[in-house]
Amino acid sequence: MQLSDSELILNPDGSIYHLQLLPEDLAPIVITVGDPERVAQVSQHFDSIEVQKQSREFATHTGYLGKKRITVLSTGIGTDNIDIVLNELDALVNIDFSTRTVKADKTSLSLIRIGTSGALVPDLPVDTFLLSTSAIGMDGLMHFYDSEALQNNSLNNAFVDHMAWTGQKIQPYTFDADPMLKSSFEKNRIRFGVTITNAGFYAPQGRKLRGKLQFDQFIDQVSKFAHKDQRITNLEMETAGIYGLARLLGHKAVSLNALLANRITGEFSKNPAKTIDELIQFSLTQIATHC
Repeated sequence: MQLSDSELILNPDGSIYHLQLLPEDLAPIVITVGDPERVAQVSQHFDSIEVQKQSREFATHTGYLGKKRITVLSTGIGTDNIDIVLNELDALVNIDFSTRTVKADKTSLSLIRIGTSGALVPDLPVDTFLLSTSAIGMDGLMHFYDSEALQNNSLNNAFVDHMAWTGQKIQPYTFDADPMLKSSFEKNRIRFGVTITNAGFYAPQGRKLRGKLQFDQFIDQVSKFAHKDQRITNLEMETAGIYGLARLLGHKAVSLNALLANRITGEFSKNPAKTIDELIQFSLTQIATHC
């Protein structure tokens, strides 16, 4: 079936609408970062850069690290942007733009998020690296997709029961990291845990400035959750959307977090830039040798 102009939106130069990328601009390994300025922080470690493009908050560099061709792309903040980025990345590899039809042979991308996060347990100090084994989405994005059969319903249901949110119009969703991609980052330097993906930075993460909170015990409740051998360790704003759409569209995804704050102890990193750069270098080393 041919996709209409209003469904698959292409620019006059043939690039995908928001990212403004052509299929040949994209590498099979894609690093996502939130901040457009962080793209150059990653690509400065490449041996060569062949593509540099920017559209709105979406900056893209594609180049080589040794023999590995890698794209680093900024998503901006939030799962609303992840919806754009993941769908357009998938279109670049799995839709023929000339015929506007889905390809018979699908390509699976390796998606590695390098981002910042806040810890929710006291034994994870600031500047720790953490891999999200699963992510619980509080934003509702994946409820717009036919994705329930792909979710980690056991973990999700346990979390809903723990929070006692029946009747509160909040229905989380839960997806797991790709196990093969996860294994590429299993080193002593990195910790593991379940991540909460929030719909915002202030009230959705239990922060109160002037607006009154609906759930003023949110952080305390979440930090006490346990299911089998799993606990919620941190919160951020993109991972669950990445995991959900990657699983739905047939891609592999993993999220790596630099824990810059600890919401339980009240600490914040003394040198966040250094921690982020160290996570970038750790990630690139693992990608170069294991992905």
